[in-house]
Amino acid sequence: MKILVTGATGKVGSRLARRLADRGRHVRALVRDPGRAEALRGRDVELVRGDLLDVASLEAAVRGVDAVVHCAAFFRGATPEQAHAVNDLGTQNLASAARAASVKRFVFTSTGLVYGATGGRLAREDDPCTPAAAYPASKLAAERALFALDGLDVRVLRLPFVYGDGDPHVEEAVPMMRGFPPAQRMSIAHHADVAQAVARVLDTASPSHRIYNVADDEAPDLATLFASVGAPPPDGSAAETARAFDIVLDVRRIREDLGFRPEYPRLQDAIAAGTA
Repeated sequence: MKILVTGATGKVGSRLARRLADRGRHVRALVRDPGRAEALRGRDVELVRGDLLDVASLEAAVRGVDAVVHCAAFFRGATPEQAHAVNDLGTQNLASAARAASVKRFVFTSTGLVYGATGGRLAREDDPCTPAAAYPASKLAAERALFALDGLDVRVLRLPFVYGDGDPHVEEAVPMMRGFPPAQRMSIAHHADVAQAVARVLDTASPSHRIYNVADDEAPDLATLFASVGAPPPDGSAAETARAFDIVLDVRRIREDLGFRPEYPRLQDAIAAGTA
């Protein structure tokens, strides 16, 4: 199977592309700047220059591939207009190019933030979504556009906070979440388990236009997450802001449909293995 991975210089996409290649997949990586893709060289990863807003470049990128795994997104620092342009319209551009090229499967990495605050209640794939910010709103719009597009076999993976494999994501998030309540829980997933979910969605027959939550078995509280990088617990001074991130994902569907079992069910497992 030849797979096009977008966002291949980002946190999720770069690690995913390497893992897929290491498993013997033929990986083509869509990158805007090949100079930022040094980590992919020597891994039998084919680099192709392109941009979600450049339709001609996407037509070349999808030519001859069997599946697209779309990880590229504009997240931190994006204005609502930029989030809409890249995450929604850019996804539609890529999906249209994939359909025209008769790509067999299109996997879209969305976010659990599309649900909006759940107050600790498990969020299920069929629950109504009320995203509170531009980034998840643009991701939800892209999901809906994909499902409205005839002739494309779509799967959506709603990811939680992703960590591991040397990713400094936790350390980078500590300043932003410094005022969050220490007991607030948050779904997380190790990069290895994101890759597992993608592989299972690519390889397993399942209904088209299916959404899957992806997460570890245990959603740690923020005090535990902070402690994993040696940071003191958050102080709870920005509880209202924190509500938008008060989301815990139900993962029964991906277990039942695809046999997904996390390699790292708990944060402590990844710490013990030295891969956190």
